Amino acid sequence: MKLQPFLLALQFLTRLPVPGGDEMPDASVQGRAVLYYPLVGLVIGVVLSALYLLLADASAALQAALLLAVWVGITGALHIDGLADTADAWIGGQGDAQRTLEIMKDTHAGPMAVTAVVLVLLIKFAALETLLDGDYWSALLLAPLIGRAGLVAALRYMPYVRPEGLGSVLAEHLPWERAQVVVLASALFCSLFLGWHLLLVGVFVIAGFILLKAAVMRRIGGVTGDVAGAICELLEAVALVSMAFAV
Repeated sequence: MKLQPFLLALQFLTRLPVPGGDEMPDASVQGRAVLYYPLVGLVIGVVLSALYLLLADASAALQAALLLAVWVGITGALHIDGLADTADAWIGGQGDAQRTLEIMKDTHAGPMAVTAVVLVLLIKFAALETLLDGDYWSALLLAPLIGRAGLVAALRYMPYVRPEGLGSVLAEHLPWERAQVVVLASALFCSLFLGWHLLLVGVFVIAGFILLKAAVMRRIGGVTGDVAGAICELLEAVALVSMAFAV
């Protein structure tokens, strides 16, 4: 089934109803599903853009709050959970790789997790309010795509450090050359909406990814599912803030 990798990506990254999602497909399909992550981001962006049209008469602040709530709801807070676990582990790990990885497995949320989530959501809200006040609705379309292109880049350009689990299967069976094409195609798609503003947004997003990659490699030597989720959330925030400055 040609749509199977896309449907698997949609099922994994969102809470949208997906037909035929009861059985886990083979490892090859799971790896190819990663290539569709930016497209899933675009689907999320389309839903948010449609909702924005329905909220046309509301204030920018109310629009931003409701859209952000729906944004979190569509994803089931999947990447926010990764951000929370990573924040806790980064502080609690005290520079030790093994301790960082152990804390990351803990399902309990500490004060740093709560602080990180609140700050990132607050930054997203403020940037969204600025953008929507200027009627720059295309940010709703692009930010989810950019965040999920970051997931592809994370699995492509960093080793996966946990031998067990779904993430290791995704990383092992991800087609590397096609992954690079997907990341480039995502950037080209964004250029259709951002024009020359893409330069500023691109510089911030790429710089953000490079800095995050350097920090992750220095601390734990590679990526985990939680770290990938944190990268997605942080790149979305970087994209929104840079777009708010650019436009």
